[in-house]
Amino acid sequence: MLTQLADLWENVRVALEGLLANKLRSSLTMLGIIIGVASVIALMSIGEGAQAEITDQITSAGTNQLTVMPGGMGRIGSSGGSLGLTLDDAEALADPNNVPAAALVVPEYTQNGQIIAGDSNLNTSVVGTTPEYQTLNDIALSNGEFISARDVDRHSKVVVLGSEVAQDLFGDFNPVGQKIKVANNSGARISLTVIGVLEEQGDSFMGTPDSNIYVPLSTAQTKIFNARNVLGQLTVSRVTIEAQSEEVVYAAETQIDTILRERHDLTSDEDADFFIINQASMLEIMTSVTDTMTVFLGAIAGISLLVGGIGIMNIMLVSVTERTREIGLRKAVGARRSDILFQFLMEAVLLSLLGGFIGILSGIGLGQLVNLTGLFTSLVTLSSVLMAVGFSLVIGLFFGIYPANQAAKLNPIEALRYE
Repeated sequence: MLTQLADLWENVRVALEGLLANKLRSSLTMLGIIIGVASVIALMSIGEGAQAEITDQITSAGTNQLTVMPGGMGRIGSSGGSLGLTLDDAEALADPNNVPAAALVVPEYTQNGQIIAGDSNLNTSVVGTTPEYQTLNDIALSNGEFISARDVDRHSKVVVLGSEVAQDLFGDFNPVGQKIKVANNSGARISLTVIGVLEEQGDSFMGTPDSNIYVPLSTAQTKIFNARNVLGQLTVSRVTIEAQSEEVVYAAETQIDTILRERHDLTSDEDADFFIINQASMLEIMTSVTDTMTVFLGAIAGISLLVGGIGIMNIMLVSVTERTREIGLRKAVGARRSDILFQFLMEAVLLSLLGGFIGILSGIGLGQLVNLTGLFTSLVTLSSVLMAVGFSLVIGLFFGIYPANQAAKLNPIEALRYE
């Protein structure tokens, strides 16, 4: 055992001496591996970061949420227009006899409007909703209060501002109690009293709440916009349902589909005029997409590792040619073919491992640099580091075997005659 370790160390020492004898050439050879490993780690970290960010955004909304939205041409009114998703549909979904797996049902009606406060104005989304919206999205307020059930019942002309809207319209001044006006698509201006301001929420998978304003659902449907279909029924843009637990999400989805098909006179074979977004299914799909993207990015970066491996083979072949007399001399004094093979193979592996180590440091540094730009989020994982190191080691072995074998096959007499 000690003899084998001594032989291994001797081969490592000889390989290092061979590499240090041509520092510039060894450095340039390692450069291909360095670039390849750094690229693999950096690109895979961007893919992992994108996956983590998307997962966080979806799970922050809750994987037990379902969103129902109008779509398709399943129901057409007598005048030819789509009937969409109605307020009556939302109320039917909120009935525990119809959807017993639902814990919370929140209807919304959303349109863009021009918001005016003094000399300031901006275009943003006006979200008409109910008090349960705050519970569903775990929203906190920095000032004032959120919409109440009384506001919805009375069609009150009140509004809650997102943090960005409040800052754009009023700066650091507390806007609670102030008036703003909303100009709808027909040009009418409706005056609203500010009753609250949200704390900064940040971007979410379903939108940007900081740049929205929130009004009672009834106010949005009847006083600001005309949210009626061709039959005069009040419509909603979406209905978000929170299931009682993740275990009953698919049961809730089935119950929702059943009750809406009954209400819309649709059979199970007909195309629905609504669609249901399942957050859990969406998470699975997005995870699959980002996994594929990460592998694709890693494969692209792996091409540079392949180029680096070819560079190692070329340089090792040159080294074999230059050291032909040395190989002949070593064989003449008793070196076995396996000793020569292992010596040159060790040089190739050391080139790969040293390049891989520097590449790891470079890749991690590039990942941190990407984070500083704020354009992308990178997440360096142990799996990407191990993959890059594994590839560099395999490439060193694969592309080092041929030159090492060529060196081992040299005839000692002809090698000693080599000029």
